Amino acid sequence: MDQEAAHTRGWQTFEVVCGVPFLLGIALQLLVPLSFARGSLRLALILAGAGLFILGMVLVVLARRELRRHRQPTDPGRPTSQIVTTGVFSFSRNPLYLGGLSVLAGLALAFNLPWSLALLLPAAIACHILLVIPEEKYLDDRFGTAYRQYAAAVHRWLGRARHN
Repeated sequence: MDQEAAHTRGWQTFEVVCGVPFLLGIALQLLVPLSFARGSLRLALILAGAGLFILGMVLVVLARRELRRHRQPTDPGRPTSQIVTTGVFSFSRNPLYLGGLSVLAGLALAFNLPWSLALLLPAAIACHILLVIPEEKYLDDRFGTAYRQYAAAVHRWLGRARHN
């Protein structure tokens, strides 16, 4: 049975699955303050956070541009008419999620939010289970061999498969 879109419920978005735990981390930070570090290590964490934030934003912008170039939706609640394998999709099957997680990790580091960073791991696992796996099933059902060939060539999160 071919479903219309990868996700059919309004909460099945990155903003909910990963954003809510991030915001919960901010609330926990206000209730039970923690700190990563002080002094020069703090500056290093701010710089690392800024780098992750920028990297994530670049991935998100490039992925959205590539999807728009192929006239494909960025909303997984809308049907897809083709697999996009070019641009950032040539080295990540999920550059939007990867970029979003990088942005949140960067914010957590740069703004000294240990709770948000800690909750990012379960959020990433939830993203994988609640968003990525259903999307992969949808794409496999809809595009069959073409999607399986793409999945064999490009890693889920980052990198290309080595062919001997």
